[in-house]
Amino acid sequence: MSLVIDTLRSSTLTEELSDDEVQIIEGLFELQEYQSGEAIVQAGDARPDKLYVLAHGDIEVKIKSGDGESIIHVLKPGDLAGMITFVSGAASQISASLYAVGDTQVLSMERDKFESLINTHPIIVYRVMRGVVRNTHSIARRENSHSTELRNYIYRNNGRY
Repeated sequence: MSLVIDTLRSSTLTEELSDDEVQIIEGLFELQEYQSGEAIVQAGDARPDKLYVLAHGDIEVKIKSGDGESIIHVLKPGDLAGMITFVSGAASQISASLYAVGDTQVLSMERDKFESLINTHPIIVYRVMRGVVRNTHSIARRENSHSTELRNYIYRNNGRY
């Protein structure tokens, strides 16, 4: 199989898609390569509304803090990025930046290309968007868990700290 199909199959985007349906969306993605430390997306970028799927390498997600930028998460192959701008188009609202860690390959899909499937393959659009929501939900669950752990640590709850 190709790197694009292998990557799509490892993400939440295609969990509900058949092999034929994955081949339909495969052509919507572009493969981009980045060197270590290179910015993939920077906070407030006016780039097209793209959804990113990490194919190879790692991506650091950073936000601005009082001391510069802080790493809040490291994406692994199959992880999604750019979901907010992909869904809402509000690039100016984004405060996170994405940076390549080592040699990194990323799939990107412009929202306009994806939306071209609405009339011809609406069930694919529906199922892919369910995959985006599943990914977003897993991020919310992870962050809620981290918040609970931090709260337990600060207030010494549950006798674990």
